[in-house]
Amino acid sequence: MENIHPGLEGESSQIVTLELTAASHDPSLVAAYGTPALVALMETAAHYAVQPHLPPGQTSVGIEIQVKHLAATPVGGKVRARAVVTNVEGSTIQLALEAWDDVEKIGEGTHTRFVVDQERFYKRFEQKRAKMNL
Repeated sequence: MENIHPGLEGESSQIVTLELTAASHDPSLVAAYGTPALVALMETAAHYAVQPHLPPGQTSVGIEIQVKHLAATPVGGKVRARAVVTNVEGSTIQLALEAWDDVEKIGEGTHTRFVVDQERFYKRFEQKRAKMNL
């Protein structure tokens, strides 16, 4: 964790497709970039800010996110998100989030990630899968 510090940044971008719109969940909804897609883009940016600085065998998982979706982006538009580490306490990492399309800021928020041992995480995950008969 000594390599994780405030100021680290990560970015993620994508082109808005019909599958990333609210209408993909229900045709009566708007065919604009959906909030679930925005949240996923922001979480990916946060992952990119942290993962390269973790030791082998460790990863981070999202445990909390607060996002405001500020503006609509049509299909075909390019969106990008940036995450910046703002605080580190033990295994908990706080990040600030922002997102834009080619015209304006479309989202902002905060995100908390927690650093975990990959092997232990997947062992517990597989135990749960077995209990669920999946």
